[in-house]
Amino acid sequence: MRDKSELRTVTATERVEEHIRQAIYKGALKPRERIIEEDVAKQLECSRGPVREAFLRLERDGLIVTVARRGTFIRDISASSIEVIFSMRSKLEALCVRYLREHMTGETEQLLRDALKKMKAAAVKNDDEAFLDADMHFHQTIWKLSNRVTLENTLSKIMNPFIFMLARAYSSQTPIAVRYKKHARYLETILTEPVSKVEHSVEHYFRELAIELLSKLPPQF
Repeated sequence: MRDKSELRTVTATERVEEHIRQAIYKGALKPRERIIEEDVAKQLECSRGPVREAFLRLERDGLIVTVARRGTFIRDISASSIEVIFSMRSKLEALCVRYLREHMTGETEQLLRDALKKMKAAAVKNDDEAFLDADMHFHQTIWKLSNRVTLENTLSKIMNPFIFMLARAYSSQTPIAVRYKKHARYLETILTEPVSKVEHSVEHYFRELAIELLSKLPPQF
């Protein structure tokens, strides 16, 4: 007998919402870009009702913003929003790491090292798109290995789109080999730092990243 969740069909609203999220992840929709309800409906061959409902969900999650008499736009990346995003992510991922370390096994370590190997392979090929995917897989592996569903879901569903936007907008400004080395050092911190200190060390890692990113913002920010 098939599980009920396997029989559930995806609603039109969910299809539109996922389409827009994926467009943000892949860089097809960029910060400040306008999205038009009618255009999305035509593209996905659905009525405007599901699109309108999807817009409301995405606005609730902070991914888009509606400006009176101007329209709906992908949310901008401002200096203040970067500080908030990194502050939240640092604390949430630090919690994931602490829980991960409290129940550390050889299998856990191997999964993390395997995720880092994917980043190395992309770095060797100088493939920025593959590196970005491997980067996100690496952090998603950390979230999953925390075995805390609430933490994983919050990072995956709420934080991930913003992380992708920031990565696409600014990561390419840093050589791929440098990005890989930073992640390699980060993994060693995760694996070797005393459990009592690891949470603080992870937060420090993200604070340093935020400072670096803020230094790359163009003058208008």
